[in-house]
Amino acid sequence: MTLQQLKYILTIAETGSMNKASEQLYVSQPNLTSAVKELENELGFSVFHRSGRGVTLTADGVEFAAYARQVLMQMEALNDRFLSGTSRRKHFAVSTQHYSFAVQAFARTVQEYDPANYDFAIRETKTQTVIDDVALLRSEIGILYLSDFNRSIMTKMFKAKGVEFHPLAHCRAYVYLSTAHPLAKEKGITLAQLQDYPCLSFEQGEHDSFYFAEEILTTREYPRTIHTTDRATNLNLLVALNAYTLCSGVICEELNGPDFVAVPYLDDSENPNSVMEIGYLTKKGMKVSGMGQRYIEEITRYLNEYTRRLE
Repeated sequence: MTLQQLKYILTIAETGSMNKASEQLYVSQPNLTSAVKELENELGFSVFHRSGRGVTLTADGVEFAAYARQVLMQMEALNDRFLSGTSRRKHFAVSTQHYSFAVQAFARTVQEYDPANYDFAIRETKTQTVIDDVALLRSEIGILYLSDFNRSIMTKMFKAKGVEFHPLAHCRAYVYLSTAHPLAKEKGITLAQLQDYPCLSFEQGEHDSFYFAEEILTTREYPRTIHTTDRATNLNLLVALNAYTLCSGVICEELNGPDFVAVPYLDDSENPNSVMEIGYLTKKGMKVSGMGQRYIEEITRYLNEYTRRLE
C-alpha cells in the first residue's frame, strides 16, 4: 500500500468516475485501474462498486477512504511543517442541509480568523452528501435534523458510516412563505389552506426518499410539489409562484432579506405537527478542532436566540 494509491482512491471517490480521476491525477486510466486493482487484491476486498453510471465506494471502501484521508492529511501536515519551511494553511469545512442560519453562523465564525491562514469551505447540499462528507472527512461538521419519522433510519445510517449526531435545538414546524403571499398575515396555517399553492422541496438525487427530505411532515402527499436544488431558487419561487415550504421557523433575515415570514403550522388529527431536532454530525472518534468548537458555539447561540423568539 502506497500514499499514491491512497490519493488515487480518494480522487476516484470524490469524482465518481475513473475518467475524471485520471484527468485530475494526470495518469492514464489503464494505469489508474491497475493501481486500484492491485490495492484491492492486497486489501482482500473491493473498494468500489463499478457500474455503467460510474464508481461508488463499497461499505468497506467508505471506512477505508476515511482512514486514507486521515493518513494523507497527516502526511501533508508533516511535509508542510518540516519540509516546506512554511506553516500549513489550516482547513475547516462544513456540510449542511439548506439552512441560512448554518451559513450565517459560518460567516460569523470565519470573521474571527485570518483567511490568509485558513482554507474555508461550506457546502449546502443533499442529506446523503452531508453524511458522506463527514464520514470521509471532507467536512469536519455536518448540519441536519432528525424527527420521529426519520430518526430510526438515520441513526442506523450514522452508525454504518461511522459518524455521531449531537443535538442542538428542538423546533416545531412552520410554513415559510413570501410576505406578499395571501396567507402571510395569518396567525397560523393549516394544510387545507395550503392545498392550492405549490410546495417546494429540496431534491435529494438518487436518495430522494421521505427519510432524506429536508422538509418536515414529508409523509404527507402534496399535490403541487416543485423540486429545487438550491436555496436561492427556493426564495425566488416563493415570491414568483406564491409557493411555500415547511421548515423549522429559524430563518436568517440578514441573508434571506425581510421579504419572507415563518407562520406556525396548525395541525389537526390527520396532519399532526412534528418536532425537528437540529444537530451536528462529527466523525466518530475524531476530536473537534478549535474552529469547529467555535462554529458549534456560534450556531448554538443563534439557534437558542431564535427559538426563544418563537416560543
